[in-house]
Amino acid sequence: MHPALAGDLSRLPELLQDACDFAAGELTGLAERPVAATGRAPGRAPLPAEGAGAEAALTRFAERWAPGFSGSAGPRYLGFVTGGATPASVAGDWLTSALDQNLSGAGGSWAGELERETVDWLRDLFGLGDAHGGAFVTGATMSNTVGLAIAREWIGERLGVDVSRQGAAALGPVDVYSGSPHSSITKAMSVLGIGRDRLRPVPLLPGGREAVDVGALEAALAGRDGRPAIVVANAGTVNTVDFDDLRAIAALKERYGFWLHVDAAFGAFAALSPEHAALVDGLDAADSVCVDLHKWLNVPYDAAVQFTRRPDLQVAVFHNASPYLGLPTGEPDFLHLTPENSRRLRALPAWFSLVAYGRAGHREIVERNVALARRLGAGIDALPGLRLLAPVRLNVVCFTLAGDPSQERVDALARAVAASGEAYVTPTVYGGVPGLRAAFSNWRTTQADTDRVLEALAAAAG
Repeated sequence: MHPALAGDLSRLPELLQDACDFAAGELTGLAERPVAATGRAPGRAPLPAEGAGAEAALTRFAERWAPGFSGSAGPRYLGFVTGGATPASVAGDWLTSALDQNLSGAGGSWAGELERETVDWLRDLFGLGDAHGGAFVTGATMSNTVGLAIAREWIGERLGVDVSRQGAAALGPVDVYSGSPHSSITKAMSVLGIGRDRLRPVPLLPGGREAVDVGALEAALAGRDGRPAIVVANAGTVNTVDFDDLRAIAALKERYGFWLHVDAAFGAFAALSPEHAALVDGLDAADSVCVDLHKWLNVPYDAAVQFTRRPDLQVAVFHNASPYLGLPTGEPDFLHLTPENSRRLRALPAWFSLVAYGRAGHREIVERNVALARRLGAGIDALPGLRLLAPVRLNVVCFTLAGDPSQERVDALARAVAASGEAYVTPTVYGGVPGLRAAFSNWRTTQADTDRVLEALAAAAG
């Protein structure tokens, strides 16, 4: 054994404790460290010829790289829609690495059954029925890709084409209808051979809404003469957290042939709050559903889940035909359900967090984040230098500069906020106007954090 490996093995408990102590120190100071790193990264060093051991690696990381890492796990990182990681989920994530289970198949481990239990819990959390099967994937992009892949296979079934064997070209053109699709939808369409240009935008409701006009959607479907299509509905748009009328869209399936995929990356969590649960009424009628867990479930990157009513078609797309992997009979191994053969136990951090905090704990996170988003929105609305671009519907505040919100001025505002170290927000364009988004999904965020963000925005806006 290499001397560095032998030395690390002999000191394994101490090394793990050192890493734990370092992580604890980083997390303890998270609320006060700069939220975003704005300096230049160090130059790239050459590959070490001889290993220095894990202790030296930790020291080198702490000195050279850790100071430039963002505070994205912290309470005032409001960029994208990024949750942090609850204490229980961090413990689960560490054990995922330490136990290093191979989720390709059963392999003498109960890990696959733990994932199935976790999927069952999540299905219940979001109000889905037993007809929906599911599996863990890396994020919303992969969840949407899996859902559309199954949809593509369904269209083949309707047209008498085995897409998994004959290829997407055998289908002919496949149309995807959506009002405000996330960018990952067109990325998935590209990956799957459907083609980005096959997206068919549907008019939105008036009044600055991002929700689809169901009447316009029906008119578009009626003109297809029965040819099957894919409809992507939104349960929470990225700019304003607007929701399509899922129940009304699902009702159209009785008259028109389409696969209903719902992108509920973070909007599905509205189901936890009695005040907002009606927003996802009809989610159970979807043929496939995307939910991103490293957003509002607050588990570490990367983790999402996908659900579908047609696991048989999912197996047709993703099964791996190899003698050493086994055939997908009965309840198939997860390698037959997702693009990956190599799968880490992503379910364990979610399992830990669900056991530790339950439905009630995660509901509290959702409801607190919504209340804080409203607080920030009200504060922005009262500032003379800023204005809201849309109502605060759930957990995202979409706003811009008053007066002339040019791209240059808005970009400068975002840089100034990041440079303050107090907060981090990400850019967007809404209704043709450059703006910024503050997304609340972190379990740590408090009223005091929200007030600090508002003060940073006020100072940066002048």
